[in-house]
Amino acid sequence: MKIVVFGATGGTGRETVTQGLAAGHHVTAVVRRPDALPAAPRLQIAVLPDLNNVEQVHGVVDGRDAVISALGTNARGPVSVCTDGVRSILVAMTRTGVRRLIVVSAHGAAESNDGSFYTRSLWAMLGHKMRDKDEMEKLIRASDVDWTIVRPPALTRKPRTGHYHVGTDLKIRLTSTISRADLADFLLREATTPNYTHQAPRIAV
Repeated sequence: MKIVVFGATGGTGRETVTQGLAAGHHVTAVVRRPDALPAAPRLQIAVLPDLNNVEQVHGVVDGRDAVISALGTNARGPVSVCTDGVRSILVAMTRTGVRRLIVVSAHGAAESNDGSFYTRSLWAMLGHKMRDKDEMEKLIRASDVDWTIVRPPALTRKPRTGHYHVGTDLKIRLTSTISRADLADFLLREATTPNYTHQAPRIAV
């Protein structure tokens, strides 16, 4: 399978690239610097410093079977990296006819902002990033691609286990977590065998 991963140098993106290659997929990793990832068989490095450049995003998406976005940022203050990136991705997918999109969002975005202590705490700490997720999700839901929005709780660096819970009504508590490795495992499973098309599943151990 030919998969393109946006946000390939972040923790989740790196895990997705590594696991995708190990599973035998042809992976295109979108990065900002050519030396961001080591060379590997079946790995194509696509250097895109500006995801607002739709023409360049078009060239990366064209001919792929699925698009996975693990975009994010450590920047403080108002941010729009997820919204801007997904906007370009959706335009490119429409132009190229690529249908499958799996995007990492967060529990607490959009209608999952349920007023619980967890989501109130999350918005208090990361409000700017959550607003970016909200806007990103609006764009995705308004599109006609075959999307899945994945909403994890707190992410850890624990190894992949393949054992986790997924569901659109999964209860997320303040102590809920998922490792980036297991999140990547689910992203790839959903890319190859879709079970949550046009849905926003939560995932946690």
